[in-house]
Amino acid sequence: MAQMTPVVKWLLILNLAIYFGDMLFFDWAIRNECAFTIQSALMEYRVWEFLTFQFIHGSVGHVLFNSIGLFFFGPWMERWWGSKQFLFFYLVCGAAGAMLYSSLVFAGILPQEVVATLADGSEQLVPATLVPLVGASAGIYGILVGVAVIAPSLRVSLLFPPITLTMRQLALALLAIAVGSILLKFGGNEGGEAGHLGGAIMGYFMMKTHGWMNWVRGSTRRRKGRPASDFTAKIRPRTSLDLHSSTEVDRILEKISRDGFQSLTDEERDLLSKAAKDGDGL
Repeated sequence: MAQMTPVVKWLLILNLAIYFGDMLFFDWAIRNECAFTIQSALMEYRVWEFLTFQFIHGSVGHVLFNSIGLFFFGPWMERWWGSKQFLFFYLVCGAAGAMLYSSLVFAGILPQEVVATLADGSEQLVPATLVPLVGASAGIYGILVGVAVIAPSLRVSLLFPPITLTMRQLALALLAIAVGSILLKFGGNEGGEAGHLGGAIMGYFMMKTHGWMNWVRGSTRRRKGRPASDFTAKIRPRTSLDLHSSTEVDRILEKISRDGFQSLTDEERDLLSKAAKDGDGL
């Protein structure tokens, strides 16, 4: 818990509080109101559902499993991005999951009708456009892919199955399961896997093109009391640098160890990303 970062902490609190509060006090009214459906979000213009569905879950196992993923991997990404950029990254990956799900339904790749269990326990075919999408999984898949990009050789021991994988292997395995479920239609959760895949794709894209996200953090603002000439010097072109130079890379790694990812400048982040890409990145 000492390693918990602020945004991850509040996301965990919100996910758990909304689920159990909705169950105990609101008779699932929050879930019914805030879940994403193609009909309501795109055809009735309730676009806020692209965000709200990420805080809604379908079962205790669903919310706990997502909370575990967020707990273990979220702090990595928050330290890498900084809190504001991390929250933006997480929510955009979640929204991308809903968008890919919708796109695959419209394209006919996902089933146009889905078997739904009604309140009386009976089952009925309903249009896919009315089927609710809930959960933080798309954002968490974006986080998993992000960690795989910055630390591909990080080893993760799974409880089930009891094996150890690198982050790159884990990310590729999860993506293969998602693609296989969608194309081969096994597992019965093709819509959910489409959401996972959308979050993962967006996470990879944002990790590889992160420069455009500077506006979220406001990184170009001068610190109070710093002279303009000092700021100008920082953005002058630099001579080429050997990305594997032990002096520069070791200095950045030591800074991360001491102050965390959020302490890095944009220039240091770019340098470390390039070093990872030229080494063994995802």
